[in-house]
Amino acid sequence: MARRRSVSFAESAVRDLEDVRDRHALQQIPEVGERLVREVVERVEQLAEFPDKGRIVPEFDPPWLRELVHPPFRIVYRLDADRARVVRVWRSERLMNESLGGNA
Repeated sequence: MARRRSVSFAESAVRDLEDVRDRHALQQIPEVGERLVREVVERVEQLAEFPDKGRIVPEFDPPWLRELVHPPFRIVYRLDADRARVVRVWRSERLMNESLGGNA
């Protein structure tokens, strides 16, 4: 049986989720923002048991930088020996800045 990993969110990912929630609240559809954030968190929780579930980020090559695609988002996470740390939650169409690969 595979060892469970801890799962956490970097401050940048927390801000991304807050932005999603706030943007929908400003559009007077807060329930949509809350639902999207909840779905992302539920998807991320799966990484505790299945950390390799995500694909390697196409813009980069390192196997430790992965992403889950959960339309309309890319959930980008760093995979370490004992944890999966979500570093960004971005719209699917957004390309990543190369600096994320080395500093995630």
